[in-house]
Amino acid sequence: MTELLLVGASGLAREVLACVRESGQFDVVGVLDDDESKIGSAMDGAAILGPASYALRYPDARAVVCVGAGRGRERVVAGLTGLGYPGYRFATVVDPSVRVPYSCDIGPGSILLGNIALTSGITIGSHVVMMPGVTLTHDDEVEDYATLAAGVSLGGGVRIGRAAYLGMNSCVRERIRVGAGATIGMGAAVLADVPDDETWVGVPARAMRSGMLSRSVG
Repeated sequence: MTELLLVGASGLAREVLACVRESGQFDVVGVLDDDESKIGSAMDGAAILGPASYALRYPDARAVVCVGAGRGRERVVAGLTGLGYPGYRFATVVDPSVRVPYSCDIGPGSILLGNIALTSGITIGSHVVMMPGVTLTHDDEVEDYATLAAGVSLGGGVRIGRAAYLGMNSCVRERIRVGAGATIGMGAAVLADVPDDETWVGVPARAMRSGMLSRSVG
């Protein structure tokens, strides 16, 4: 069985740990986290072994970055890559409940949790995170480091930009683009293209007004 390291002692890591234990797809060696106060403790029975750089000490193990925010995942991956960690060793975790049709492609390092629906011609980039209950329909494209929270639904031909964040139960109309680094609020209905790095909320979704409290991604 392939050995696996979880990078980031987070809530997402707990969900990934539960997923891979149930599926038996990987043998979890432990968790890596740069917070020194966590090292030597355990997360749901998995030992926290050391900082992220320790991934290089386990040449037979693959790694998956379990940082909730897309930009955070990107920084961790860049740091490991800079240390010489090879891209092919990033693992892809797909819950056993998810059916992946032959016409769909999932990049390395991505995490797809329970009951995600994929239809046809879907492209999912690297280090993407999709929480339970996400629905992607034909010809959708989700770029690297994007995060789709629980219950997100995309119409056909939607493009989600790099490191974008779509909040719980939000939906995007067909053939719409959500820009890189954009944030979509919980329950929002996106009916128009969203520019890069903007935050849109509401039904129908509109750009957040100046002075409104923006969502903090942790």
